[in-house]
Amino acid sequence: MSSNVRVGWGMDVHRLGGEPPLLLGGVVVDDRRGVEATSDGDVAAHAVTDAVLGAARLGDLGEHFPSDDPRWVGADSLDLLREAVRMAADVGVRPQFVDVTVIAQDVRIAPHREAIAAGLAEATGIPAAAVSVKATTTDRLGPLGQGEGIAVVAVVTVTVAS
Repeated sequence: MSSNVRVGWGMDVHRLGGEPPLLLGGVVVDDRRGVEATSDGDVAAHAVTDAVLGAARLGDLGEHFPSDDPRWVGADSLDLLREAVRMAADVGVRPQFVDVTVIAQDVRIAPHREAIAAGLAEATGIPAAAVSVKATTTDRLGPLGQGEGIAVVAVVTVTVAS
């Protein structure tokens, strides 16, 4: 039995402490902190990129945009996501729905939820109504709970051309 629907899953984690600002979906959610990263460190865009690449069976973020390649220093993560969506389209895979969960102890997502959804929607070519953005903490457990980092997990539903 074959299906024209697939699901991709992605995750990204970055240590807090880099140059501000902290971006999620291209939106500045904290102008006092940043993350340690080669690119702009947008963990939401990175997780969605991995999910799109996974659903298309095209590997992962590090394979296509390795952090040891100087071309990606300071790169706009939404541009990387757009490129992953283009690569997926080349093999007949198109995003339909994106669901992300931000995991951080003290990064406020609620005031930015709609803007983050809009940024991810634009980059994936889907309506903002087809992007869900949620947040949770780890109840102060582990490095994320101690405010040392931020993580995002993403699920992307795609259709596959037959």
